[in-house]
Amino acid sequence: MAVGIDALAGKVGGSLRGKRVLVRSDLNVPLEDGEEGQVRVADDGRIRASVPTIKALADAGARVVVAAHLGRPKGAPDPAYSLRPVAERLGELLGNPVYFADDTVGQSAHDTVSELRDGQVALLENVRFNPGETSKDDAERGAFAVDLASLADAFVSDGFGVVHRKQASVYDVAQRLPHAMGGLVAAEIDVLRRLTEDPERPYVVVLGGSKVSDKLAVIDNLLGKADALLVGGGMVFTFLAAQGHGVGRSLLEQDQVDTCREYLRRAADTGVELVLPTDVVVAPEFAADATPTVVAVDAIPDDQIGLDIGPESSAAFAAAIRPARTVFWNGPMGVFEFDAFASGTRAVAQALTEIDGLSVVGGGDSAAAVRRLGFADSAFGHISTGGGASLEYLEGKALPGIDVLEES
Repeated sequence: MAVGIDALAGKVGGSLRGKRVLVRSDLNVPLEDGEEGQVRVADDGRIRASVPTIKALADAGARVVVAAHLGRPKGAPDPAYSLRPVAERLGELLGNPVYFADDTVGQSAHDTVSELRDGQVALLENVRFNPGETSKDDAERGAFAVDLASLADAFVSDGFGVVHRKQASVYDVAQRLPHAMGGLVAAEIDVLRRLTEDPERPYVVVLGGSKVSDKLAVIDNLLGKADALLVGGGMVFTFLAAQGHGVGRSLLEQDQVDTCREYLRRAADTGVELVLPTDVVVAPEFAADATPTVVAVDAIPDDQIGLDIGPESSAAFAAAIRPARTVFWNGPMGVFEFDAFASGTRAVAQALTEIDGLSVVGGGDSAAAVRRLGFADSAFGHISTGGGASLEYLEGKALPGIDVLEES
């Protein structure tokens, strides 16, 4: 497996100057309406994370062709998911224009790539506008990969947020071109290996988000590796139900109650500290202006919804995090988008900035939360660009986009 531009250069004759290099980046960022009706990027974290590899290739004289997706279009062009605003922001961050192709592998893509000069960068339109990108049919996916590969002399995989997907621009293209792992993906894998192979202890895992079912496999795997597992967010109410508590109108996965009860038993048997909240913040409805009330977890009113962990629990979670040498956090503690229910998430984020060791924010909503709450990326050891990919790695699953790079 080649890592970095030097290794890739060796595969294509010793130099990347003049070579067309297809880079699969993860530019799946939120958009918002800006001034005069123009659409703009709301959070450029993933774009900024993609810049170093793209810039390194351009500085080496490559003609860089970036492929990426945005959202979940239905395999056909949809203006709501166009990458054009992303191209503008990427150009601002690179300090040079990014040329934009209006299609993925059509005439615009071929014309745009053919006009590139050494060191210039182009971005193709959303690869998910082509049904072959996400097809389960190997032949259909492969045909799209052939078209993508025809635009380039080499391939760099740098979209960590999609390496757990067997998709054309992630998996199949790597089978058809000389390839290498980009700097972003290499850094992500290095951090995940530190979390799984020989983590410095104490090792604390913080899990939140809405559903237990989204985290079942990672809980199952980490119960044998972490020293403490802290559980918050909407998923906590299924654990509280497993303890026999009423949870009012809070999110509850009734079919997972027995599983949570088993996790509580296993944690007790193996000596893993599984920490649940002792108090929660409830409200009569899911709304930004709903009136918050702090109650004990054994006193949640039948007509209330739990929307955050309480202040006592926030302090306890922070106290459990600060002495750790390794912390992995995935999933907010509450509805952080609403100020009244953001305190638990803020407390966890603040505690992660204070540890003497490796703090990892596991992408997705957790990354969005720390930025929305005003924390600088540099305050954490690592902010992952791929929540789903991080979780699947921690579950012990194979990542197709990594495996294909290691096959040759």
